[in-house]
Amino acid sequence: MSERDQARNKADEFSGKAKEGFGKVTDNEQWQAEGKAQKKTSKLKQAGEKIKDTLTGNGKPGR
Repeated sequence: MSERDQARNKADEFSGKAKEGFGKVTDNEQWQAEGKAQKKTSKLKQAGEKIKDTLTGNGKPGR
């Protein structure tokens, strides 16, 4: 996974956490749901990138 993609996915995950938290504070169920979905999407992207890196051998020392 490129560092740019990794940073983008992490930023998206934290953005989702913030949106979910703000939704809880303001009692806005839509923002809570959107934040949860954004976090899950980001985590799935990260997992997919890790699987891709494992299968292609990227991200391993000596390759």
